[in-house]
Amino acid sequence: MSEYNRQLKTITIISIQAFSLVNFRGPLIQALVAAGARVYALAPDYDDETRQQVMALGAKPVDYNFARTGMNPLMDGFYTFKLALVLRRLRSEVTFGYFIKPVIFGTLAAWLARVPHRVAMIEGLGYVFTDNGKVWSRKRQLLRASVSWLYRLALSRAHRVIFLNKDDIAEFVNSGLVDATRATCLGGIGIDLNEWQATPPCTQPITFLLAARLLREKGIVQYAEAARLVKAKYPAVRFVLLGGLDPNPGGLQREEVEAWVVEGLLEWPGHVPVQPWLSKTSVYVLPSYREGVPRSTQEAMSMGRAVITTDAPGCRETVDDCINGFLVPVRDANSLAVAMRRFIENPALIESMGQASRRLAEERFDVHKINVRLFEVLGV
Repeated sequence: MSEYNRQLKTITIISIQAFSLVNFRGPLIQALVAAGARVYALAPDYDDETRQQVMALGAKPVDYNFARTGMNPLMDGFYTFKLALVLRRLRSEVTFGYFIKPVIFGTLAAWLARVPHRVAMIEGLGYVFTDNGKVWSRKRQLLRASVSWLYRLALSRAHRVIFLNKDDIAEFVNSGLVDATRATCLGGIGIDLNEWQATPPCTQPITFLLAARLLREKGIVQYAEAARLVKAKYPAVRFVLLGGLDPNPGGLQREEVEAWVVEGLLEWPGHVPVQPWLSKTSVYVLPSYREGVPRSTQEAMSMGRAVITTDAPGCRETVDDCINGFLVPVRDANSLAVAMRRFIENPALIESMGQASRRLAEERFDVHKINVRLFEVLGV
């Protein structure tokens, strides 16, 4: 991997979920290690399996304490101080935090520990910044104000801040949360195209698939409503929903999802590996209200699947309208159903647009090309 050859450094990757270090950062860790860097991978929820998987990548797993969700200023402050001690002990030269808490509190801890180069990656703006089409409650307004203040505090202490799309950069810059000179647009975290090989789409029966955490802002309610509209005329069409329940404020309740299953609208296997299901899919659907650049869509594109997604920040980066799929308005089940019917009534589009998706994935989302750019941002 000669393109990665740089000066040896000690790099600490800070996550809030251990499995993501393997699933999302695995190729980056391998590339860093291959270049001679010493890599520490921090997470608060290691088990024996993920610990072994991280070690197999060449990194050293390190435990630290932090709650994934919720905001308790006293506890978060205490854990930030303890994390700073961990970073001092590791003698980190570069920190790289992703997910909201590692971005905010990991960056602050790295600043307290006087880490020479601090990088944060904001992969999406999440619940706090996503318009759900409803009047914002006082509680949610206060939450956004608090998170905005914390972002402003932390990102002013980061040397580089990575975003996945230009809309998110514009929102943070215009809101005064980050200085434009610190911001970098990556365009997606990328995937291993060899791991996600193209396969022939399933068309008997035509099958739509949505894979996401079960959050309202992922457009899951609109997906179920569109399924109801389509099945009224095409009852044999399958609609699959992959993903587990989530404790976040926008999370769906089990009863809601099970009601769709009982009605016969959706199949819901739960939180399961995506790749086997994508191989049995015709079209991938993500009617999200907002994303960074969704990993699941990149995986579907790499496997040669046509895509229906929203004309929203992050989502629109994955579809060239009418080339590899269709863009639909946010929170519009009727338009979503119309796009689905286009594939049902002209099934040749499933294969031709799927081939276009694979080409776009090769152009835009090759993880090895993206890692070269990440190396530059990390300064290694």
